[in-house]
Amino acid sequence: MVTETESPPSFDLTSDTFTVKDQYTIEELRTIMAFLRSENGCPWDKVQTHDSIKKNLLEEAYETIDAIESGNPAQMADELGDVLMQVVFHAQMASEQGVFDFDTVVSNICRKLVSRHTHLFGQDQADTPEAVLNNWEKNKLKEKGFESQSQVLVDVPRSLPALQRAFKVQQKAAQVGFDWDNPEGPKEKILEELDEIQEIISKTQAMLRQGQLTAEQAGRAVTAEVGDLLFAVVNYARHLKVQPEIALTQTTDKFIRRFTEMEILSAEDGKDLDELSLNELDALWEAAKAGEKEKES
Repeated sequence: MVTETESPPSFDLTSDTFTVKDQYTIEELRTIMAFLRSENGCPWDKVQTHDSIKKNLLEEAYETIDAIESGNPAQMADELGDVLMQVVFHAQMASEQGVFDFDTVVSNICRKLVSRHTHLFGQDQADTPEAVLNNWEKNKLKEKGFESQSQVLVDVPRSLPALQRAFKVQQKAAQVGFDWDNPEGPKEKILEELDEIQEIISKTQAMLRQGQLTAEQAGRAVTAEVGDLLFAVVNYARHLKVQPEIALTQTTDKFIRRFTEMEILSAEDGKDLDELSLNELDALWEAAKAGEKEKES
């Protein structure tokens, strides 16, 4: 819920007001941000808009995930602070516009936590994490005034990474029973989609040769089938209780580690990777892979 607020009061703060210290409060964070946005504040901060810094929030969220996976508490606390700063930044800008402020943000999330935990603050029952999530979704549906499950699917943000968005959309569809009973269903769907990709490649190539399609049209057709394959892979991962976004990130990191080791091994032989044949590159890859597994054992 958004409530109108009065324009923020002016204040006579200067940079001399602030000092570096070990502990601060949330109110001090808000004051620092207000100063940065003030006439005497930072040239960069005071010209920013919600739109200009929206991607920063996403970047800080991903850096926080990296910190969580690192298992380093100090790094995690630091990155969570960066996320909090983004929230305060947006709230400060909204306060200056008189549309809402930080207190509104806090009130909204507190209200949501109470209204959706109806097994604690209402009449619902929930003895398992799954039941809690079901109640949460039911209450969310009611609060947003959704009358169909299609509205729930559309409500999944398009700005999410594609794998994560597909995962959430599939979860929402499964809430009304539109789902496979077990992982075998999406597994078979993957094989089916692979066959369809090969079919569309053969079909579009023939049509290209006959002048019945442009290269752009052929590319769109193949893209659509590859999209179906990726959607099926996400579905399979979901049934295996694997977060595809996390799984792919880990695999990409693994690829970078092994590729780096390939370059090291190649340099030890006095060669650059681009001087090697594919067979030689494959041999280096296997050596890097074996070395990594040896370190893990």
